[in-house]
Amino acid sequence: MLFTPLTLPNGAIVPNRLAKAAMEETLSDAGQVPGPRIIRLYQRWAEGGAGLLITGNVMVDHRALTGPGTIALEAGTPLEPFKAWARAARAQGAQAWMQISHPGRQVMANMGGLAWAPSAVALDMGKHSKMFAQPLAMSEADIADVIERFAATAHAAERAGFTGVQIHAAHGYLLSQFLSPLANRRDDAWGGSLAQRARLLLEVVRAVRSRVAPGFCVGVKLNSADFQRGGFSEDDARRVLAMLNAEQVDLVELSGGSYESPAMQGRTADGRTLAREAYFLEFARDLAQVATMPLMTTGGIARRAIAEQALQGGVAIVGIATALAAVPDLPREWQAGREPVAAMPAVDWKDKALVSLARMALVRRRLHALAEGAGALAAYSPAFTLVLDQLRGARLTRRYRAWLRTFTASRT
Repeated sequence: MLFTPLTLPNGAIVPNRLAKAAMEETLSDAGQVPGPRIIRLYQRWAEGGAGLLITGNVMVDHRALTGPGTIALEAGTPLEPFKAWARAARAQGAQAWMQISHPGRQVMANMGGLAWAPSAVALDMGKHSKMFAQPLAMSEADIADVIERFAATAHAAERAGFTGVQIHAAHGYLLSQFLSPLANRRDDAWGGSLAQRARLLLEVVRAVRSRVAPGFCVGVKLNSADFQRGGFSEDDARRVLAMLNAEQVDLVELSGGSYESPAMQGRTADGRTLAREAYFLEFARDLAQVATMPLMTTGGIARRAIAEQALQGGVAIVGIATALAAVPDLPREWQAGREPVAAMPAVDWKDKALVSLARMALVRRRLHALAEGAGALAAYSPAFTLVLDQLRGARLTRRYRAWLRTFTASRT
């Protein structure tokens, strides 16, 4: 079943049921555009056999990035680098979707960019909270600007040759912040009841769909829960999914967590224990009873048996992330009857925030190595890798801030 095609609601066909889920590559060239390294990386994944390749975060606003190496695509951004990226991803027949996102308040303070949020509620990262910018509550004009930006980015992605977009409404980014009663404390039409907290997501979906062709795929990434006490709950996810049933959505990926509660890494802030693999499968099985569109789940899947179990549980596509960093041709290996070990080095430190940073750094280091032509996974040291990642981040931050100043000056 893993290697049978799937026809989506708009008629597009995914060649098999395995997707490369989004990972943040931080491989932008100067100017926050794709370059040769990320193109080589996606060539490797295209050759690896997944039926759907979903890019890492592409920002809809160059002033608001999740990190200094992040790619941004806006109206007016040169499309040639993006066309080369799309060609590489589609070279072996896979669907290639661009994940489009706005980080909202999840912006590093040293970036010098823009941290918008539904309300001026800062991230609570304990002693690491000052690493993140103090957010500004969005005005009606700001909200209208964001909706237009999502639509413009989707249109540009289609023009560049991607076959779809995935609207990121999970992991504590802006659309997820509007859904959360912890982050969204507005008392206007964009806050309060769940219907009003979900309004921005629905308006973005409608704006995107209105700007692209019927055969262009529109997906949504949604938290099955935030895994924070008082936050976006499983019942909220069920109700939002029912709202999305009424929209022209081709696939919903179910994930979970945020920077404050990194359930996508298998850890939660509310004390709940997730499965060792396929973290969100139990939630996906429940939500599959509600959804009229196909569902995808991701989170820790690294073995063929677990992937097949997910499909048997009502999920239409299995998303694989870290395992495809470890073994980029994992789908081909499975299809050939082989079962390589696809795991990154373990990190078991007391400081959970540092654990999260180290795990992300390990994945990024591996992605960068693959982009340079590396073979088998090396035995990286988590501590050394985190130091390297911080040094690289500082260098990229200086590059981004210089580019941002130049870009802003050219527009004034």
